[in-house]
Amino acid sequence: MSRRELREQIFKFIFRVEFNSKEEMAEQEKFFFEDDELVIKEEDAAYISTKSNKILEKLEEIDEMINQQAKGWTTERMSKVDLTIIRLAVYEIKFDEDVPTGVAINEAVELAKKFGQEESSGFVNGVLAKFV
Repeated sequence: MSRRELREQIFKFIFRVEFNSKEEMAEQEKFFFEDDELVIKEEDAAYISTKSNKILEKLEEIDEMINQQAKGWTTERMSKVDLTIIRLAVYEIKFDEDVPTGVAINEAVELAKKFGQEESSGFVNGVLAKFV
């Protein structure tokens, strides 16, 4: 899988935290990888699992950062799709040394174009710009 495809799968997995408690995420991970439509190599599954769990471990800290930077917005007011994309990008910007900041922002905008609403890419870009 390409980095973009891996990031997309991470987005899809961490989106589940909006509908399940953190305690249920281990079971959700099992369901995620049992999806018949998801054909994935073992090393890609390990990467997705590891990075997703690192994001979930820092979720409260990431949300605090977002709430501090997103003037006039809180994580509670944001669309769930946009919030999930921003969480992933903030993790990559602040905690993942393997992903350059520009790449994290660009990939977040591309995810927003694919999964968000019409104005999502601009919103995501605007929030993430404040982290640079």
